[in-house]
Amino acid sequence: MFTPFEKLKESLARTKQNIVGRLKSVVSRRRVDEELLDEIEQILIESDIGVKASMRLIENLNQKAQQHNLTEGEQVINLLRDEIAAILKRKESSRFKEEDKKPVVWLIVGVNGTGKTTTIGKLATRFSSEGKKVIIAACDTFRAAAVDQIAIWAERSQVSIVKSTEGSDPAAVAYDAARAAEARAADILLIDTAGRLHTKSNLMEELKKIKRVVAKALPDSPIYSKLIIDGSTGQNALSQVELFTKAVGCDGIIITKLDGTAKGGIIVAVAEELGVPVDFIGLGEKIDDLQAFDPDQFAEALFE
Repeated sequence: MFTPFEKLKESLARTKQNIVGRLKSVVSRRRVDEELLDEIEQILIESDIGVKASMRLIENLNQKAQQHNLTEGEQVINLLRDEIAAILKRKESSRFKEEDKKPVVWLIVGVNGTGKTTTIGKLATRFSSEGKKVIIAACDTFRAAAVDQIAIWAERSQVSIVKSTEGSDPAAVAYDAARAAEARAADILLIDTAGRLHTKSNLMEELKKIKRVVAKALPDSPIYSKLIIDGSTGQNALSQVELFTKAVGCDGIIITKLDGTAKGGIIVAVAEELGVPVDFIGLGEKIDDLQAFDPDQFAEALFE
């Protein structure tokens, strides 16, 4: 049986090879000079860490190498691990705040195929096991069998669900769920929305409507918009975050399918370029394969 950290290390194996494996191959028996730093920067950029984050990392590496009089290439690896952890810690997660008025609302959004419905099921299970009273709003009323799928997760998680028939107005379902969450003294309302291309303005308007009606039903409750991103998306994740943020905000991201990709460096790019915290990471299909994101553990698992 893997510990959570061992599971994280195993899941990041491809990303680790793509980043750290390549870095170690170029720093071995090298002196720290401009040429080596240029090569490191190129590897970081190609590993989905992105141009902005890579430039910051190289600038900080250069400064600290000079401050500590580091001359051997291998010595910069530990520095790089610490600098990546620092970027990931710059924006604290907003998973829950003690002062939040209940029910807290999580509006779960994302493009098609990111694993939104499965992630909501895992979140419901996690929060329920922590003693929280959870209600799921089945607002993906257009995809065939989507309501049935989320209902199965609700039953498995032993949480309540508010749903309607296929083709119903998603905002109406969200409103009913919000009123039910208040009436039943729920701690958290998880709203499942239909997957949508972030470039489709009419679908983004629908999300805005859902958020508006929930705010009307629960004027004192916080509504956190949580964006689900497929870990294999790479740099396209940046445009997803930007456009969903313009529509309904983005208080945090949940990155799925990290166990099957070498593109996990995108976490660093999102943190540096957009300042959005990572709340959870998905490391597999099992119900407990959703881990709360820990920047230090992520960096340690990547570089160990």
